[in-house]
Amino acid sequence: MSVQLSPSPTVLVSEAMTHDEYLGALLRQSEGQQIRIHAEIVGWLQELRQRAAYDAAQQRMPTRQDEEWRFTDLSELLATPFVKAQTVVPQQSAIAPLTLKEAAQSRLVFVNGLYSPEHSDVSALPEGVFVGNLAQLPLEDTYEAIKYIAHHEGEQEVFTALNSTGFPDVAVIWAKANVIVETPIHLVFVTSVEEHPTFCLPRGLIVAEKGASLTVLEQYSVTAEDCSDRPTQHPYFTNSVMEVFVEENARVNHTLLQRESGDAFHICKTAVAQSRNSHYTCNTLHLGAKLSRHNLDVWQKGEHTETYLNGLTLIGRDQISDTHSGVWLNYPHGTTNHLHKCIVDQKAHAIFSGKVTVPQKAQETNAAQLNRNLLLSPKARVDTKPQLQITADNVKCTHGATISQIDADELFYLQSRGINADSARNLLLDAFAAEILDRLPLPSLRKMVAQCVSCRTYE
Repeated sequence: MSVQLSPSPTVLVSEAMTHDEYLGALLRQSEGQQIRIHAEIVGWLQELRQRAAYDAAQQRMPTRQDEEWRFTDLSELLATPFVKAQTVVPQQSAIAPLTLKEAAQSRLVFVNGLYSPEHSDVSALPEGVFVGNLAQLPLEDTYEAIKYIAHHEGEQEVFTALNSTGFPDVAVIWAKANVIVETPIHLVFVTSVEEHPTFCLPRGLIVAEKGASLTVLEQYSVTAEDCSDRPTQHPYFTNSVMEVFVEENARVNHTLLQRESGDAFHICKTAVAQSRNSHYTCNTLHLGAKLSRHNLDVWQKGEHTETYLNGLTLIGRDQISDTHSGVWLNYPHGTTNHLHKCIVDQKAHAIFSGKVTVPQKAQETNAAQLNRNLLLSPKARVDTKPQLQITADNVKCTHGATISQIDADELFYLQSRGINADSARNLLLDAFAAEILDRLPLPSLRKMVAQCVSCRTYE
């Protein structure tokens, strides 16, 4: 049996509000958000929402005076009046362009943060893995799930707390112990734009129990007739949280594809906990949104973990894309390697801040971090801040950053071989992006993003 909690009245967020009033209006809209869950956990949910609302209310919206936000201007977001997104069921034709052939029968779709059974199909998945929403999860497993939801470090951060105050549903991907899931799972969060600017709060939970293995593609898009990341003149705000728990000896290959509308605001938290001998790979692809921010936090919970973070940001026009990552290696023999690349055109602005923390007890750690940036326009901008905080003395750690333009000598060499200037430029861009694209687990995804690199390099 499940129950449906009633929503609170809609409160319009106004551009005339102060930042504190703006946050308060978002909280009031989020509180009491409609959700279907088992009746037995209503008390847990109410307590979670009350605690999160309190945490958020004690804070304020970040500004450029805050160190973690000093390169990211949220003024346009805070000047946009939002209302809570409504429940809609798009036509199948609106979802079809977002599907991938490798996951045709392992696809879970949420529209405006709510599970959409009409567009989901998980019939190809084996026994031992659950893919659905929280209301579908058997009650005995639900009791286990609520031990994970909102139990990561950083839950009190203002946008995360806002999500916890009012998420309307929870996507759940759960692999039981020693279950190897060969079929990739495609988790699609779609926004259906409305006349007024809207906001939604998608939430997800991925658990790989001891010895399990999963491949997950998490995608954010908008219903659109053509390229989903082009401007639509319909702004909206997506504030999402994905929690990932990789238990002992488990493996998770996790790809995040962000192709929001070019008018959207997208703030995303990925919180990862890795147990002993676990392996986690995260591939991030940021192509859409007028303003996007990805907070990627990885916490080591045991020895001998392996963490591989690969990222590609491809932006133009006046887009702002901000990637903030943190890896906390709290045990010995941990390995982490982070490579993030940015291709920035026109007046776009890319931000990268990566932090790797290696305390005294994390001996024999191997950590590497590199941010490489390619500017295609004199007005394109990059701010980069790779960081290592090391107190252990028996470690191997490196970090660095590069910012460059297309090499004129390489361009001349290709043209001297009969390749025209545009084709030569695209070849060099393809080569720059290929190091990330080659690490993507799905061939159709690699092909799709490669096409984006070709068509999104603005003239």
